[in-house]
Formats: sequence, structure tokens, C-alpha cells
Amino acid sequence: MDPTRLQGKNILITGAARGMGAANAEAFAAQGANLCIADLDGDEAAKMAERINAAGNGKAIAVTCDVTRREDNAAAVAATVEAFGSINVGLFNAGLNKPRFFMDIDEDNWDMIMTVNTKAMWLGMQEVARQMIAQGPMADHPYKLVNVGSIASRKPLVDVTVYCTSKYGCLALTHCGALGLAEHNITVNGYAPGVVVTPLWEQLDKDLVDIGFKQKAGQAYEDIVRDALQIKRVSYPEDITGTASFLVSDDSDYMTGQMIHIDGGWCIQ
Repeated sequence: MDPTRLQGKNILITGAARGMGAANAEAFAAQGANLCIADLDGDEAAKMAERINAAGNGKAIAVTCDVTRREDNAAAVAATVEAFGSINVGLFNAGLNKPRFFMDIDEDNWDMIMTVNTKAMWLGMQEVARQMIAQGPMADHPYKLVNVGSIASRKPLVDVTVYCTSKYGCLALTHCGALGLAEHNITVNGYAPGVVVTPLWEQLDKDLVDIGFKQKAGQAYEDIVRDALQIKRVSYPEDITGTASFLVSDDSDYMTGQMIHIDGGWCIQ
């Protein structure tokens, strides 16, 4: 890993206290980036920032952030700028899931998932882009917004209708954001994981048993690996960091409006 690849990148990451967000934060820091770890769990975000600073390459600050609130997103942007002088990358990773069969979806389930996964992404994109526009265009490279999508925007899944809908929204925000922000020299791309062993997936595995969709813990992993994946294993956060690093680096300067799938081949069948 090149310890200088991301030097000069000031990156805000939402939902970065654990899981994929944390893995990306550590990978970016190892490549020289400065990071704002924004998470609803401020204590865990602070611990992540401490680990990054102790490692001694990139620098990090932590911000307690409810991504569903515009003022929290704006505060996270302001903290990034105060700490590092500017912001040139936003990565919107925060998300959740709570499975329901189609006829069991209620308004609380719908509102919770759509608000965290889609509305919050839109709010974060706007607030980061607002700061980028105020800074003026960079001389040599575009600013970058990176959205975390999902296989669920390409593969309808019977047990997570609202999650699928929310991730279709992430895909639309990536496409429409790329169109709407191009004039400001801001690119918008994303990546779409499949099955990643994180706290979110571990909770989902339990929830699928609770609603009777799976009979035992771990069955969801087993069934998907057997029936859907061409690479016959689940993935881990470390399988995602390479693509994420590419998208926040200068190597992706001539891309916008793209969603890269990191799904073990799920989409091709």
C-alpha cells in the first residue's frame, strides 16, 4: 500500500466507527489521507480516530453525527474544514437494514430505512458539495463524492423490500448527482457490496431468523454463497477497501456517475 497515494486528501466518512466505514478509514489513513470520522456513536468514532492517529500516517478527527439531520451533516463538514483547511472527498457510508416481508412493511420500517439510507445520503452530498463549491474548483483534480450502494439496487430481494428501494435511491443519487454537480468539477461515483461480514450483516442474519425467512443463524450466508456467488465465499471489509481507495484517489478522476459492484459475481446471473 502506497503511504503517499492519498496525501492531501481531506475526507469526510459517515458511519465510519465500525464495519466497512472503519476499514476504509484505516486504509485511507495508511495512504496518507486526513479523515473526519462521523458517526452516531461518538465514543466509537473517537476510538477510531485515536487508532488512526496512533498509527502515525494519516490524521483523523471524530464527530458525533446523526446523518438524518442536516445541521449535523453541516457541522461535520465544518469540523473537517476547521481541522484540515478544506474538504475534497465525501464518502457516504452510513446505513441500516431491518427485514420485512412485503405485506409486513409498516410506515415506521419504511421511514427509518429510507431516512437513514437515502435521505441522509442526499443531505450529506448537498452539505459537502456546498462547501466544495464555496472553496472553488481545484486546479488539477475534481472533488469527489462516493456513495455506498448495494447489490440490492440490482437484485430485488423478497425479504428486504424497503432496503432495496433505499439502495435504488442511492443509485439514483449517484447518477443524478453526477449530472447536477459536473459543472462544479465534482464527480459522483459509488460502490455496491454484496455480502460483507460486518455488524450490519450479523444483525441482518439474526433478523432473518426472527421473521422466519431462515431457519438458523448463518443460513443466509450459506445459501447466498451456494446459490448466488461465483466467488464461493462471503466478503470482508478488507475486500472493499481497494475499490474505495481507487474511487477517492486521483486514479478515478475521469469517472462519474458509476456504481462499481463488489459482489462476488452475484449480479451476473
